[in-house]
Amino acid sequence: MTKSQWRIKYRELRESLSAKAIEEQSIAIANNALKMDIWEHENYHIFLPIPGKAEVDTEFLMSVLSGKDKNIILSQSDFKTCSMTHYLLTDGTRIKPNAWGIPEPQNGLQINEGQIDVVFVPLLAYDIWGNRLGYGKGFYDRFLHKCRKDVLRIGLSFFEPEGALPVNNDDMGLTHCITGAKIHSF
Repeated sequence: MTKSQWRIKYRELRESLSAKAIEEQSIAIANNALKMDIWEHENYHIFLPIPGKAEVDTEFLMSVLSGKDKNIILSQSDFKTCSMTHYLLTDGTRIKPNAWGIPEPQNGLQINEGQIDVVFVPLLAYDIWGNRLGYGKGFYDRFLHKCRKDVLRIGLSFFEPEGALPVNNDDMGLTHCITGAKIHSF
């Protein structure tokens, strides 16, 4: 299958999930994250789910991060350059959806990619080798290439891995993926 065909398949699979299933799986994913040996770090980048896209609800994982007094970093997307700018989440941070419906910080202290220790990565699908399939614009691949080599790249998924997905040279793989049932390491 092509990347486009995989994207269609996983969009349909996610859309078939009920709101209750998404919530239950998102909670299970956050609980599984607690079992990982990743909590000695300080700076955690996380995505905010796009309404209507049936993505993992990261609110539960953000509560874990906040409870552990970790720095939470959110991004703002620039669709002209397909790049992201990263901001520390504070009590004063305003979140507003952009023109594509992606919730983004509107202000805050800008954070350099080199400061980030852990990235929770959105995805549509992933495989047993840690290859990830996103929405196709390459935002996260560009971002992850700018991060330190030792940054943890942790996907969040409702589904188990595929045997193999098509890969491009500039695709950045995952170090882990968390589902509601299991933690995968690559």
